[in-house]
Parts: sequence; C-alpha cells; structure tokens
Amino acid sequence: MLYLTEDQVRALLPMAECVRLMRETFDALRDGSAQNQSRRRLVLPTGSMLHAMAGSIGKYFGTKVYSAHAKYGAYFFFHLFDAETAKPLALMQANYLGQIRTGAASGYATDVLADPQASTVGLIGSGFQARAQIEAILAVRAIREVRVWSRSEEKRRKFAEECSAAFKISVKAADSAEEAVRNADIVATATWAKDPVIESAWVKDGAHVNAMGSNQATRREIPADLVNRATLIAVDSIEQAKIESGDLLLAWKPEDWQTSRLIELKDAAGSKHPPGITIFKSNGLGVEDVSAGGFVYERASSLGIGSALPGFE
Repeated sequence: MLYLTEDQVRALLPMAECVRLMRETFDALRDGSAQNQSRRRLVLPTGSMLHAMAGSIGKYFGTKVYSAHAKYGAYFFFHLFDAETAKPLALMQANYLGQIRTGAASGYATDVLADPQASTVGLIGSGFQARAQIEAILAVRAIREVRVWSRSEEKRRKFAEECSAAFKISVKAADSAEEAVRNADIVATATWAKDPVIESAWVKDGAHVNAMGSNQATRREIPADLVNRATLIAVDSIEQAKIESGDLLLAWKPEDWQTSRLIELKDAAGSKHPPGITIFKSNGLGVEDVSAGGFVYERASSLGIGSALPGFE
C-alpha cells in the first residue's frame, strides 16, 4: 500500500491530464459505470468538522476524508481501494488532489458550456483555488487576458504577477470586482465569501460562469438574479446541490428545482443549450477524487514513487 505526500501528488497530476480525467468521469456517470456518494459532515460543538465523500469508477473505489476548523485549518486524506478485491492500494495527502480536480472540473465545464471563441476571464479570488481555475480554463480555451480582483490589493497584484509569469499570458489586477467581471467571456468565482461577490448586471449575455467557492447551504458567491437570468445551470450532482449549494438554495423555492434550465454536468456534453448565460455550480464529487487518485496511484507505481506503509503488503 503506497503512501504519497502532497508534493508527490502535485507532481504526478498535471492539470491538462486531470481535465481529461474529468471528461472520462462525467462520461462514466452518464453511462452508469461510475457511482458517487454525496458528502456527509459530522459537526462538533468545538467547531471542528469531519467531511467524507466517496465514489467508484473503473478499477477503483475510494473515499476522501478531511477534518476542518475555521480557526485551525483543514487536513485532507484520500484512500484508494481495488474495486475487484477491496484491497487497500494507496493513502495520499489530498489537499492538492482536491485543488487540481476542482479546477479540472471547471475546465471540463468550460469546455462544454463556454463560447468556443472565449478569450477573456474575470476572476474573483486570488487564493488556493483561483490559480487552478486559470490553469484549467487555459487547458480548454485560448485565453488572452485574465482580470483578477480580491479584497487584498497586495495579494491580487502578487497573484497577477506570478500567474502572468507562470502561464505566459496577461493577468491583470483589477481595481474592483466590477472591472474584473464586466465584459468577460468567462467569469470564475473562487472565494470564501458568504454573500455574493459579483452582480448580475456586470455579467454580459453569452458569458459562462464557474462558481466554485461555496459548498455550504448558507453561503453563496453569485446573486439570485444572476441564477434566475441564466439560460442553463449545470451542477456536478443535483442530489448534492440540494444539500449544499447555497448559490441555488438561497435563490430558489423548492418548486424552482424542477426547472428544465437545471442539468447535471454529465448531461451537458454534446447537448444544445439556448443562447445566454451559462453557469456551472461546482460542489465537488467523491468520484472525481477516485478518478484523479487512481491516475496518481498508477503513475506513482510505474515510476517507483511513494513509500510503503508498514503492515500492508
């Protein structure tokens, strides 16, 4: 049984490869050959939380378990098992695994929902997930400019400089969220915000929006009027969205979930959708971790990377 560190996982999972894996994952969900188990949370009086999500695809099944506390941080681990024998195969630190596969899911959604000619990105957020959003979108679109805004001027300017150098495109620090978003072909929100960070009026007709930051029922990044203005909204799982997608739960009444404008991402590929704004509301799926984790395990095994855990043959 292999043990893999954060740095090893990051080195073994290129973003472009992970976008391909997400495409295969949603194809498998569509044809029924993959399974997903929605996230469950255990909440303690201390403020600590335990989160667990699971899935299966191909030769593998697995679960990601992570603990979190608003004051002390979060700790992620992914466990991979053989689907045929249930034999444990790998345990890996999973912070980067989650970051990369979350970005890759956005990349896949962008590929199937955004204008093929999209060339500008408005990004809200300059933290852990924001960089992965840029990298994933670049994997599927020929982007010429990214405009980024976050609350800290110092952080967004440093982020813009680092991403410009890393991705060899123009990444500019905007002076306001509106400046970042207005007239952008693709909008991405990757924040810890509780309340909307953009306004509907800033988002042009025909734009695609990736809303990534919130996976709790009481938090949202995008406003209700933008949700209701969209012609198509894709979620990774309707079941999971009804539990934790604050962006939709805070915008809709129970009967609004029956709208034909709402689909699962697995059904978006190859489908025709009406012109207008499209939204991908991501919450993250356990099966995405299994797909990415299985790939990391195979690469690590072939390259002799990782250490053996004592007591497991």
